[in-house]
Amino acid sequence: MDLSTRYLGLDLHNPLVASASPLSQTVHGVRGLADAGVGAVVLYSLFEEQLRSEAERNARLADAGTESFAEALSYLPAGADDDHGPRRYLSLLERAASAVSVPVIGSLNASTPGKWAHYARSMQDCGAAAIELNIYYLPGDPHISGSDVEQRHLDILSGVKDAVTVPVAVKLSPYFSATAEMARRLDLAGADGLVLFNRFLQPDIDPETLAVAPGVALSRAAEARLPMTWISLLHGRIGASLAATTGVEGSTELIKYLLAGADVVMTASALLRHGPEYATVLLDGLRDWMARKGYTSVDDIRGLLAVPLGTDEVSRERGNYVSALRRANIGGYGPW
Repeated sequence: MDLSTRYLGLDLHNPLVASASPLSQTVHGVRGLADAGVGAVVLYSLFEEQLRSEAERNARLADAGTESFAEALSYLPAGADDDHGPRRYLSLLERAASAVSVPVIGSLNASTPGKWAHYARSMQDCGAAAIELNIYYLPGDPHISGSDVEQRHLDILSGVKDAVTVPVAVKLSPYFSATAEMARRLDLAGADGLVLFNRFLQPDIDPETLAVAPGVALSRAAEARLPMTWISLLHGRIGASLAATTGVEGSTELIKYLLAGADVVMTASALLRHGPEYATVLLDGLRDWMARKGYTSVDDIRGLLAVPLGTDEVSRERGNYVSALRRANIGGYGPW
């Protein structure tokens, strides 16, 4: 049974990728994921805010020492080498990449273009096989236009691509007015892969305490339908690799995503719920299903249920919508 696949130009043993999560915050955690059989590991995310903060801190420390003596410009004062987030991240990345045989992908979480993007080069130098650029940006300001939001994504991608030679994947949200067109523009701008989709934080409200209750919930299988829809529409229509994420509870979701056209399937929630060793369960389920269906490789099933090229995508999706309502007798359509 051949589960091998290619993602971002990287050869992977299988299409299951551990996405960024607390499980990849230590070398031991990364090794545990690799031992469980994942094809690649995305390191936990380093945030743009951390990089800006470190740059400002280093500038302050350098300024504080410039009057010490003539050689001050060649060193950073005491405290500059403290164990801060970005330094820890690079150290972990370097050690993790050396400890496992699967690709380790660095993750940058960003919302604005800036000089921080050059930090991606440090990730590359420390052994990152690729960079996952997680663009988390909720445009709540009513004065920001859709075109401004789209251009921001392209500018962030451009800054990171200028800094590195390793592949760059963009993890984006589904909330564009024309998601397929945005995917095409990112593809043309040099994105080596698209990760579909990011999940925005959706806080709850506690009516008893009259307080907003932020929280992060693990994804459920029903949430896979949205990225699955877009992957099936994009498969074969852009050159960038397609990574599915969100809603993987078991091997069924892994299989569905591959049938829709995903090159790899990422999961954090399933591994957080059941432990890193659950990767073995997911892959065994894929193998068993392929054996029952008579498939011998992942390439045999990838995109089997994607929207065929040459299809009128708008009419197809409209037709599916109407058919679903008719079957459920929702929306006043009646039995027709």
